[in-house]
Amino acid sequence: MITKTARITSKGQVTIPVEVRAALRLRQGDTVMFEIDEQGQARLRLVQDKSRFAKYAGALREGKGLTAKKIVRHIRKQRGW
Repeated sequence: MITKTARITSKGQVTIPVEVRAALRLRQGDTVMFEIDEQGQARLRLVQDKSRFAKYAGALREGKGLTAKKIVRHIRKQRGW
C-alpha cells in the first residue's frame, strides 16, 4: 500500500506524488477519476480510454523529439507502403 500526502492549492489543485503516478502509470494528459464511497473514503483511478485506438497511445514515444515526417515515414513503413 502506498500512502502519500499532498497539499491543496488555493485553486483547488493537487500535485499527485511521483510514487502514486508511477504506481498508477499516470502520464501527462491522462484522465483520472475521483470516487467517494458512502463512508467518505476517496479513491483515485486512471480512466481507461475505450477508444479503438487506445492501444496505440504512446507507440511512438520511444524516440523523443520525432518530427512529423519521421512519424509519417514510420507509419508508412509499418503499413508496407
